Amino acid sequence: MAAAHAGWRGLAVGVLENTVAAMRSPASELLAWMGPAIGPKAYQVGGEVKAAFAQQQAEGAGAFEADGERWLFDLYAMARHCLRRAGVGHISGGGCCTFSDAQRFFSYRREAVTGRMASVVWLR
Repeated sequence: MAAAHAGWRGLAVGVLENTVAAMRSPASELLAWMGPAIGPKAYQVGGEVKAAFAQQQAEGAGAFEADGERWLFDLYAMARHCLRRAGVGHISGGGCCTFSDAQRFFSYRREAVTGRMASVVWLR
């Protein structure tokens, strides 16, 4: 069992792939669940972020959508791409936007003063 956190920098340097490689089970037997994150319609990034992925993960280019001079970046799509490339057989979650859902989530990008959130992983 493992928990990994990866924003764009972590995804670009292989945090998810390295986590999968460290597991003692075949990747095809692993289950990955993606917790809340900023969603694809709210996460604007600069060209340097797109360039970081273009060099390493050309197949993940679909995670970017032009938005004027910036890009909307789908962290969930890129994480799915990284997990699939690592051989993970079951991927779920990834539907909650911390920026747009102010009732359920804190977001530093939305408000300068926030609370804290946590995700928990356990076996039953």
